[in-house]
Amino acid sequence: MKNIAAFFDIDGTIYREGLITEVFKKMIKYELIDASKWHSDVRPAFLNWDKRLGDYDTYLLKMVDVYTEAVKGTTPYHMSYIAQKVIEQKGDRVYTFSRQRIKNHKENGHKVIAISGSPIELVKEMSNKYDMDDYRGTIYKVNEQGTYSGDIIPMWDAVSKRKSILEMVDKYDIDLAESYAYGDTTGDLTMLKMVGHPFAINPTKELLSKILEDEELKQKITIIVERKDVTYRMSLEHLDLI
Repeated sequence: MKNIAAFFDIDGTIYREGLITEVFKKMIKYELIDASKWHSDVRPAFLNWDKRLGDYDTYLLKMVDVYTEAVKGTTPYHMSYIAQKVIEQKGDRVYTFSRQRIKNHKENGHKVIAISGSPIELVKEMSNKYDMDDYRGTIYKVNEQGTYSGDIIPMWDAVSKRKSILEMVDKYDIDLAESYAYGDTTGDLTMLKMVGHPFAINPTKELLSKILEDEELKQKITIIVERKDVTYRMSLEHLDLI
């Protein structure tokens, strides 16, 4: 028999915010980058999102742009150390629903796989913490001097996530029709469409709009919203985006 898998995005799906933000703050603390990078380049986009004047994707992409430039010249050793510290200190700050789903999938013998746009060092640490079977994340390339060059292989977009899932299908002999996927942004859309049991966890407005436009996906997806200590399963039948 083929294996069943559960594919999890991390930022906003398992972890309650963006892990790359925590890495950025740690880099400032350890004086690997200048604090002005946050205040001048990232903070305005963050405040727009925080005040609900801008969308999460815009903030996240801005963070990625600044992070990519900031890590140039830094060694993987430093980033691995920071990633370990971030997960040690923040790794439990996850949604109750997602934590329980990971546990249930492990108990049922499913392959649990993280596919995240976060830096691969972070994804590795998060994967280890929750005893996942495999992971994929954004790769920041290293040059001949052994430092980050500024070139990347992204994993936050729909195309990259689709490619990774197909690689996992071959690697683990996975039956996608019986498998699960969990995501929260439009970057997770193809991942959600590829499996038989998709879940949108606290989805962005952009993702919900895409779901509502896709009749096939609408019929099979489950919408989960977790606020405070309550988890809601939402019906799309009477859902109106305002």
